Parts: sequence; C-alpha cells; structure tokens
Amino acid sequence: MSGSSEPVPGRPYRLEVLPSAGWARVVAASFGARLQARPALRVCLPTGDTPAPLYAELVAAEGRGDAPFASATVVLLDEWVGLPAGDPARCDVRLRDQLLGRLDGPPRFVAIDADAADPDAAAAAHDAECARGLDLVILGLGMNGHVGFNEPGSRPDDPTRLVRLAVSTREAAVTRYGLPHVPTAGITVGLARLLEAGEAWLLVTGERKASILRRALEEPEGPDCPASYLRRHPRLAVFADEPAAALLRRG
Repeated sequence: MSGSSEPVPGRPYRLEVLPSAGWARVVAASFGARLQARPALRVCLPTGDTPAPLYAELVAAEGRGDAPFASATVVLLDEWVGLPAGDPARCDVRLRDQLLGRLDGPPRFVAIDADAADPDAAAAAHDAECARGLDLVILGLGMNGHVGFNEPGSRPDDPTRLVRLAVSTREAAVTRYGLPHVPTAGITVGLARLLEAGEAWLLVTGERKASILRRALEEPEGPDCPASYLRRHPRLAVFADEPAAALLRRG
C-alpha cells in the first residue's frame, strides 16, 4: 500500500512508504512530472543497485512521452578514482548503460573527470558546475550512512572533493563488481551542494537498510551518519519501500 505522511514535529521531511514491487514506478512518475514542468531540469543522479529500477522505469516513461529528457542536464553524483575509462564498474559507464544511452532524447551529461592528472582540480571543476544550481538531487543510502561518497566523518559544509573511501564501501564494490583492484579514493558532490539543491530525494529499499534509515532520520544528526544531515534540507523527500521503512515511526 502506498502512503505518504505530512511532516510532524521534529520531522520536516516528507516520507513515502511504497510497495517493494512498485516503488520505482511511483518515483518515476514524480520525476517525469518535474521534467514536464521544467524541461531544462538540472538533476544530480547516482549509480548503484537502488536506482537501477527507477532508471528502467524512466526509460519506459520517456518512450511514452512522460519523461522528456532532451533539454535537461544530468550531473553525476560521484566517481571512482583509479578505474580506467570504460571500465564497467565506473559510475559514468553505469549511468550511460542504465539510463542515458537508452533514451531517445538524451540530456546533456556532466561527468566527473576522474582521469585528470590533478583530481583535486577535477573535483573543483565539478563543484563549480554544481554551484550553478541543481534543481533536484537523487540519492541512495549506504550501509554506513554515506550518501554519494560522503563517508562517515563528512560535514554539511563539505564541497565537491576528492575523498578516501571507507573500507565498507570498497568491500561492497568487490561484492558488487568483482573488481580485482578496488580504488581507495573517489570524487563526490559534497553535502554542501546537496543541501543547496532545490529538492533532495532519498531512495531506500530492502530490509537490510532499515536500521541505517532509522539512524539517518530519527536519531541526532552527526558525522558518523552523513545522511542524517539531509534533514536540514527544506524539501527532502524520502521514498522507502516497506521493508526499509519497517523500523520508522509513522507519525
């Protein structure tokens, strides 16, 4: 059963609890409405397992004319540093494979220059692109509370930057991609830019995310769980399937 709740004292965000089998379709409809209302939408998108069903729904919606991407700009959320161009585990490759390359009218795409000789300069250039304004950021939630590559220890005023990856993030990459060499660093859009966006959507699915989602939303904010800082955003929407939302208060 789909449900939404109005903000309650101490919870300014909007929570949508959705069926596991249909959450992506609901989010895609909201995304399509944003594109129709603002064809030149500037959106920051992640990669990973969580958004993959959403991207499949968006490809179908574009084919029906419900999600016109042609005038939009897509800004990449994060990227590994140390993987060669074209590696299937790279974030830019995955986003093209799952979404951008499957659209009839693809948007302008702003990737992260992770191959630059100076990764700090590449991060600064991507930060400048984000500083032009992001209408919407879509985020997943890491098991350690990260969003993007904003690992534990990140602060709400952090810009887009080169970061050292947590061991748990690297281990997850080995499990997911079977990489023989796992990068120790990445470039990520910082929390400061995420909090400046017009809207922020947090996507969370699966029972194994229930505890960290509760930590992010219902316990005091802090650098041990960077996602907790998203509650500062005046237009945060949390889309969680029923297993992920199992431990949350419902108002």
